[in-house]
Amino acid sequence: MELIDSHCHLDDDRFDSRREDVIAQATAVNVTRMVIPATTANRWEKVKQVCEGRDGLYPAYGLHPMFIEQHQANHLRELDEWLEREQPVAVGECGIDFYASRVDEKWQLQLFTEQLQLANNHHLPVIVHVRKAMDEVISLVRKQARFGGVVHSFSGSQQQAQQLYDTGFKLGIAATLSFERAQKLRRVVAAMPKDALLIESDAPDQPGAEHRGELNEPAFIVDHLQTMAELRNCGVEDLAVTLTRNTESLFNI
Repeated sequence: MELIDSHCHLDDDRFDSRREDVIAQATAVNVTRMVIPATTANRWEKVKQVCEGRDGLYPAYGLHPMFIEQHQANHLRELDEWLEREQPVAVGECGIDFYASRVDEKWQLQLFTEQLQLANNHHLPVIVHVRKAMDEVISLVRKQARFGGVVHSFSGSQQQAQQLYDTGFKLGIAATLSFERAQKLRRVVAAMPKDALLIESDAPDQPGAEHRGELNEPAFIVDHLQTMAELRNCGVEDLAVTLTRNTESLFNI
């Protein structure tokens, strides 16, 4: 059995003192590859350094909506140059986040729209963050995302999941699935076609029920893999094969 963590912030400073141990622990439970999305322009270099010289780590570069105050117009031009030079597996993490407010709505929409265009220009999928803006994201990716992508840590409805799937997008399933209260997400995971799903940790954030209060790690995705298999009434190893193939297909790895 092999797994790919489709969304892991292994560059996070909280991993600096033990990054090799985190990778080793993941490898020990067959999480052998990870996609590492960047969030701001000043993180691109660190993501690059973390991935260089390590087999199975794949960078993505983008401008995350939660750090909107750090992004500048020239960062889009610089991102274009990074994508051309570095040949990452995706553009991201990008998206729309209206959780706190919509005060910066215009700038968020511009940044996301232009990153979708950059992804098209470089023939890349996108890694999308979305909170309180799922319908806006679906509308934009339906019109503009020609090479697909993933909505990471998906938390929308069954209808929204189907709309994304029909657009060629996949759903990143995080350890939020492990909480009993996540009934809506559990229904989505049980019902969607098998080629719609990816598995992710979002480490070091979003630990599941089994690791509540801990710093999340890629190794921990084996826990909610079990939950996914139970919900889909299939074998864990068969599901792992499917999720790995889905991730390889999306990111061309």
